Amino acid sequence: VTKSLPISLQSCQCLAWKPRPVGVWPCPRESQHVVAGYSDGTVRVFSVSRTEMELKMHPHAAALTAVTYSTDGEMILSGGKDGIVAVSSPRTGMTIHVLADHKGSPITVLQCTRKQYHDLGVTGGELWLATSSDRRVSVWASDWLQDKCELLDWLSFPAPAGPEGLDSLPPSLAAFCPWEHGVLVYVGFGLQKEALFYSLRKKQVLRKISLPAFATSLSLSPAAPFMALGFGDRLLRLQPCPAGAPQDYAGHDDTVHLCRFAPSGRRLLTASHSAVLVWELPGA
Repeated sequence: VTKSLPISLQSCQCLAWKPRPVGVWPCPRESQHVVAGYSDGTVRVFSVSRTEMELKMHPHAAALTAVTYSTDGEMILSGGKDGIVAVSSPRTGMTIHVLADHKGSPITVLQCTRKQYHDLGVTGGELWLATSSDRRVSVWASDWLQDKCELLDWLSFPAPAGPEGLDSLPPSLAAFCPWEHGVLVYVGFGLQKEALFYSLRKKQVLRKISLPAFATSLSLSPAAPFMALGFGDRLLRLQPCPAGAPQDYAGHDDTVHLCRFAPSGRRLLTASHSAVLVWELPGA
């Protein structure tokens, strides 16, 4: 640990790095920021170089469960335990959109990706998705400078009736596919243990990949067509896409609840209850 950010009496539930400016590498130290979501419904922005909080906003009435920056770093998207999604400006501290489409079910994933204006027949420079615990995914096209936020698609994945509550079920997870534009990948509790590849253009599932169990974490490589999946039985799987023999690894002592590829795709970070592992992927 090289830096320690200020301690809060509230619990930090989620965080995200601010993306580096387009065309700038490496990211200047003075522009390194993280955004964090807290149990009291606040969103806080921290400067890494100065190790201090620069902004505190309160767009939610419930605990935060997901947070991310827009691809240009000009907006912060946050999701709460009550299913409310807020879009706020870190420049002004104002919340400019409040979306209640997922109301009643905790937000599990928020993700943004750049898009071209001619893609998918909608205007806007960015696509983003929100996933909630009830197996619903909404996909949006946005142009933040024009204050536009348009619902592009709404997905609802069926599942058998379960005797237990949502908190005990595998999480609903979705991500845009880096190597196949206009496609998103979804995993979650359902009729089958599988990963689904859904086309936003064709409005249909293109293919399915069978899994050994319901996944507890998901990450797609930005450098090669394969994905990492974590499972409740301490298993990590690297799955080639669209087909190929998976590679399974056992290194954790508990549920693998986090998988995250580095931007280069050459390293993979995974986490369980008591361990954080970094994997080298020389062939990526």
